[in-house]
Amino acid sequence: MNEASNPPETGEKRATVYRMVMDKHICPFGLKTVHLLKSEGYEVEDHHLTTREETDTFKAEHDVKTTPQTFIGGERIGGHEALRRYFGKPVKDPDATSYKPVIAIFAMAALMAVATSWLSSGVLLSVLTVELFIALSMCVLAIQKLQDVDSFATMFLGYDLLARRWVPYAYIYPFAEGLAGVLMVAHALHWLSIPIALFIGGIGAISVFYAVYVQKRELKCACVGGGSNVPLGFVSLTENVMMVAMALWMLFT
Repeated sequence: MNEASNPPETGEKRATVYRMVMDKHICPFGLKTVHLLKSEGYEVEDHHLTTREETDTFKAEHDVKTTPQTFIGGERIGGHEALRRYFGKPVKDPDATSYKPVIAIFAMAALMAVATSWLSSGVLLSVLTVELFIALSMCVLAIQKLQDVDSFATMFLGYDLLARRWVPYAYIYPFAEGLAGVLMVAHALHWLSIPIALFIGGIGAISVFYAVYVQKRELKCACVGGGSNVPLGFVSLTENVMMVAMALWMLFT
């Protein structure tokens, strides 16, 4: 039995777990499995597989490919994901789209902007707070891209109009965004930060609008790095519009 649908409604709840616990490796999913069972009120009989040979023997005996493995009422439930399904808990789909990375980035940028404004001027919300929010968002988004520039460039080439004509631009973009963001945080070298933000933000906004709203293409957004599952559209368009708006604001103020 690979997984069950409903936990038993018995007074005493017991489970047996077999997981890897070695000198140089403790399986994180084993720890999560034990924690999940205990949080559900189960008394856990925790069996440690302390060597590779012991682990391979266990897998062969039970015809499984991975550990940990959980048994409840003499029946094998399966690994950590199967156990979550057994308790009716959600299991993450690695291919599913998610806005969580974007929410985390903008939330942290907003909090850092408020904190910096409070430190520098004693005011929580002001024009400076908004300026810092946009500039810090650019910096954090650049960090995401710079973690793996090649992966970002590969995804970026799927929709950016300039990068399609000149591939090196896809590799320059994260550095340009980061540089403009840092200079805008410092309110320094406007003659450099403003043209950069206007250029990359303007081309980016046009590219995203054309790909999503004109061509109606369904693509992943490279805005938070090449490994994200954020759909291309409003988020990337917002990123680019914010850069243009910030540049124009600094230009006229």
